Amino acid sequence: MDLAINPFSSGTRLRDMIRAIRACKTAAEERAVVRRECAAIRAAISEGDQDYRHRNMAKLMFIHMLGYPTHFGQMECLKLIAAAGFPEKRIGYLGLMLLLDERQEVLMLVTNSLKQDLNHSNQFIVGLALCALGNICSAEMARDLAPEVERLLQNRDPNTKKKAALCSIRIVRKVPDLAENFMSAAASLLKEKHHGVLISAVQLCTELCKASTEALEYLRKNCLEGLVRILRDVSNSSYAPEYDVAGITDPFLHIRVLKLMRTLGQGDADCSEYINDILAQVSTKTESNKNAGNAILYECVETIMGIEATSGLRVLAINILGRFLSNRDNNIRYVALNMLMKAIAVDTQAVQRHRATILECVKDADVSIRKRALELVYLLVNDTNVKPLTKELVDYLEVSDQDFKEDLTAKICSIVEKFSQDKLWYLDQMFRVLSLAGNYVKDDVWHALVVLMSNASELQGYSVRSLYKALLACGEQESLVRVAVWCIGEYGEMLVNNISMLDMEEPITVTESDAVDAVEVVLKRYSADVTTRAMCLVSLLKLSSRFPPTSERIKEIVAQNKGNTVLELQQRSIEFSSIIQRHQSIKSSLLERMPVLDEANYLVKRAASTQATVSSVKSAPAVTPGGQPKLPNGVAKPPAAPLADLLDLSSDDTPVTTSAPTTAPNDFLQDLLGIDLTDSSPAGGAPSTSTDILMDLLSIGSTPVQNGPPTSNFIPPGIETKPVAVTPQVVDLLDGLSSSTPLPAFQSATLRITFSFKKQPRKPQETTINATFTNLATTTFTDFVFQAAVPKFIQLRLDPASSSTLPASGNGSVTQSLSVTNNQHGQKPLAMRIRMSYKVNGEDRLEQGQISNFPAGL
Repeated sequence: MDLAINPFSSGTRLRDMIRAIRACKTAAEERAVVRRECAAIRAAISEGDQDYRHRNMAKLMFIHMLGYPTHFGQMECLKLIAAAGFPEKRIGYLGLMLLLDERQEVLMLVTNSLKQDLNHSNQFIVGLALCALGNICSAEMARDLAPEVERLLQNRDPNTKKKAALCSIRIVRKVPDLAENFMSAAASLLKEKHHGVLISAVQLCTELCKASTEALEYLRKNCLEGLVRILRDVSNSSYAPEYDVAGITDPFLHIRVLKLMRTLGQGDADCSEYINDILAQVSTKTESNKNAGNAILYECVETIMGIEATSGLRVLAINILGRFLSNRDNNIRYVALNMLMKAIAVDTQAVQRHRATILECVKDADVSIRKRALELVYLLVNDTNVKPLTKELVDYLEVSDQDFKEDLTAKICSIVEKFSQDKLWYLDQMFRVLSLAGNYVKDDVWHALVVLMSNASELQGYSVRSLYKALLACGEQESLVRVAVWCIGEYGEMLVNNISMLDMEEPITVTESDAVDAVEVVLKRYSADVTTRAMCLVSLLKLSSRFPPTSERIKEIVAQNKGNTVLELQQRSIEFSSIIQRHQSIKSSLLERMPVLDEANYLVKRAASTQATVSSVKSAPAVTPGGQPKLPNGVAKPPAAPLADLLDLSSDDTPVTTSAPTTAPNDFLQDLLGIDLTDSSPAGGAPSTSTDILMDLLSIGSTPVQNGPPTSNFIPPGIETKPVAVTPQVVDLLDGLSSSTPLPAFQSATLRITFSFKKQPRKPQETTINATFTNLATTTFTDFVFQAAVPKFIQLRLDPASSSTLPASGNGSVTQSLSVTNNQHGQKPLAMRIRMSYKVNGEDRLEQGQISNFPAGL
C-alpha cells in the first residue's frame, strides 16, 4: 500500500480515506465519505490524471471490498497494466483480479497486454501476468495465451515455473482440449528439486488426468517412477528447516503426490503393484503423534483403498484407521469412521477386527462421532454377529442421551427386523426396545411386531405375559402401551391361565380383574392420545367376551366416553356399549380373535409404501432350505404372482393366486401410475366428460415414453435401485396388418416386445394378445415382470409368464398372454401403458412406455 501514496499528491491519501471511513459512526456517514471519494476519482479519470492513477486504483479496490460499485474504474486497470513501470503494473493487475472476472467483456481488451508481459524480460512482470491469468482466465484467453504459458514451463526461474504450472491448471480446466499440449512439460517438471515447482507440477498432472484419458495413460507410463522417487526422497530426507512441519518434511508435497498416485493407480493393476512398496514404506515410517503425520497417514489409507492394492496392504491401512479411533482428537476419530465406512466395502473382515473400538465410539460424548459410529456398526452387522452387537446396542439404549435415542432405536429395530431368523429372539429384543425407548419407535415397526405375534401362535402366550409385565414396569412408553393393550385384548385368556408356557418361563398370577385394571389405567393415563384410547376401548370390548364376569365393569368404563368431545371415541363408546348390553347372542362370534394376518404380504406392502432401501446389508435375500426367498423374522414369501404382489391387487384376507383375476382397470392405473382415478362426479350422476382423464393420463398424441421409477415401485430391502437411462421406442401397431403376424409393440436398446392378436368367435369386444419378450442385451435378465394398465372402459387379465428369466442376446424369449375386453368396442380404441422390471447382475432395472395405435377392430 505504500506504493499507493504519492508524496507529490495534494488529494486524499489512501490511508486518510481508510481512517475517515473507519471513523464513521453510521452507515449513512460511510456512504457519504465513499460518495465523495468516488466523485473525486471520477473527476480525476475524466481529466486524464496520470500522476494519481495508481493511488486512485488502490482506493477503488478498498471501496470495492466494502461492497460499493466500482465499475467506472475498470478501464483505469487496463491503462495501469499498459504502463511501463512495475509499481503501476502491480496495482493494475491487482485491480484487474479484484474488480473484474472472466464474464466481463472488457477483459478481452487486456489479452494483448498479457501477451506482451508474458514475453517480458523482467521475471517479476512475467509473474504478475501469470498470476492474473491464473485467476481470471476465460476460455478465449486460455486458447490465445496457452503457447506463452507452455513456453514458460521451461523457464529457468523456479518461481516462474511454479506460476506457469498453476496458470496451466486454470487453462486446462477452462479448455480440456488443450491438455495434450501440457503433458510432456508437466512430466518433465517432476524432475525439479524445488518443492514449490514440484507441488505445482503434481497438481497440474492431477488436473491433466481428470481432463483427458490420453493424458492419464501418458502420465501412467512416464510419471510413476518420478513420483515414487519424490516420495522416497521426501520421506527419507533429513531435517530441512525450509520445509519442516512438526518434524516432517513437506507434508503438503507428500499429500499431493499420494493423491496423484491414487488417480494413476485406480483401476490399473500394474501401476498399483509398482507403488505398493512405497505406500507400505510411508505408512510404516510416518509418525502418528503429530497432526501433519496423521494427514499423511490418512492420505496413504485413501490411496491404498483407491487402487488395486494387495490384501496385506489393505489390512495395514485399516489398522491405521483403527489407531485413529483410539486418538483423543475427535476430528481424527470422525475422519477414521468416515473412511472405515468406505473401507468396509473393500475388506469387511479387516474392519470387523476393530468392532469393539467402533462400539466404544457409539458411546462417545461427541454426538457427531456417535452417529457416524452407529452407522458403521449397522454396516458391520451380519448373521454371525447380530446377537452380540444388538445386545451391546440395546444395553447402551438404556443409558444413552435422549437426543440420541431416536437414531439408536431406529437402527436397532432395523437390525432386528433384517437379520433375525429366530422369532423368539426377535420378540425379546423388540419388547426390550419398547420398554426402554417405546416413545421413539416408529408406527410401522410396532405394526410389524403385531403382525408377527398374530402369526406366531406358539409364542402368543409368552408375548402377552411379557408385555403385561413390561406394561406394569414401563407404562410411560407409548408404543409399548399400544402393543400391550392390543395383545391383552386378543390373548387375555392366555395371560390369566398361563397358556403356552415356555420352558424358560415362570408362571405368573394374573386375575381377570388385573387384566382389566391394566387397560383401565392406560385409558386414564393417555386421556389426550386418541389412538391409544381407541385401542383401549377395543381391548376392553374383547375382554368383556373373554372374561364374562367383568362384563358389567367394562360396560361402565366404556360408557364413560359416551360424552367425549372426540367423535371417534364417542362413537366407539356408544357402539361398544350397545354390543355389550344388547347383542349377547352375537358378541362371542363378533369379538373372536383377529384372523391371522398375512405377514409376507404385509412386509411387501410396507416396503412398497416406504421405498425403504438399506445400504450394505445382505447382497441377496436369505434362502430357505426349500429354495424360496426369505423375508425378515424367518417368514418365507409365498410363491405369489409377481404382478399381483407388485400392484397390490389382493386384499389382506384374500389369498393371492398365480393367475390374476379380471380386475377393474382403475386398480391398475392407481397402482401403476400412482394417480387417484375415483369418479368425482355427484352421486348417481354421469361422470363428467368435460375433461378426458384417459387422454391426459396416457398423453395420446404427445411423446409417449417416460423413463424412471414410478412412485409406487417396490424395492426389496437391501437392494439399491438406480434409474436406468434408456430411450425406448414405442412402435405404432399400424392398422391393417394381419392379426396372426407378430407386430412390434416396444423396443429399446435392451428389450424388444412383439404382440400377436387373436379374436374370440362371436365376441368382437374380446381379444387375446400374446406378448413375446426378447432380450437384446449381452447380459441375462432375471426376475422379469411385465405389467400393464388400461383405461376404465377396458378390462384386462394377465396370465402368468412362461418364465421370469430372459436369456441374453436374443437366445430365447419369454411369452405371456393378455386377455382384453373393450366395453366400448367400435367407439373408443384400445390404449395401454406398459412397464417392465427386471434385474441385471442383481441390480434393478425399469423400462416403461405407452401403446396407443392398436390395429383397427380391437
